[in-house]
Amino acid sequence: MGAFVMRLILASSSPRRVEVLRNAGFEFEIIPSRVDESPRPSEPPVALAERLAREKAEDVAARLTPADDAVVLGADTVVVGHDGSLLGKPSSSADAVAMLEKLSGRPHDVITGVALVSAGSGRTSIAHERTRVFFRAVAREEIERYVATGEPLDRAGAYAIQGGAGRFVTRIEGCYFNVMGLPLSLVDRMLRECLTR
Repeated sequence: MGAFVMRLILASSSPRRVEVLRNAGFEFEIIPSRVDESPRPSEPPVALAERLAREKAEDVAARLTPADDAVVLGADTVVVGHDGSLLGKPSSSADAVAMLEKLSGRPHDVITGVALVSAGSGRTSIAHERTRVFFRAVAREEIERYVATGEPLDRAGAYAIQGGAGRFVTRIEGCYFNVMGLPLSLVDRMLRECLTR
């Protein structure tokens, strides 16, 4: 993975995405995007995740020049409850508690859109990964204690699988790193395909 030779730029300052890429041996720069992440009315979750990933990558690519010969990686993660509801980042502690109560004892889906944009050619590649996550039944007091740590407040679905909420998860179907915010295997495949074009 570290053999990726083009200049790679991550269009995100998310500590989770940075951690996943860095631990996998990628060399990259960080230029956060400045994109409004609001969903459009009735926008399906996959369409939302892929659109925002593309817009984030395009926003950063537009600030570069063709001479930069860079590939910009954009990503966006959404959580979809068992009833199809979209669970973004909570607006408050009470919102986080309500989200986690909705996830308690039920499966939900985590979808991450991934986009690569070449600053030189403008060529774009977009895909997504879906992981199903199963929570055990979690008591309200336990949820409130977790929310009080502050960890859920900057995360889609109001939890971090690699953090305190890991104990709520009984199993997953799919990519673990996707639940962290960056599906590593998909990103690696897309970057290798980018090199062979």
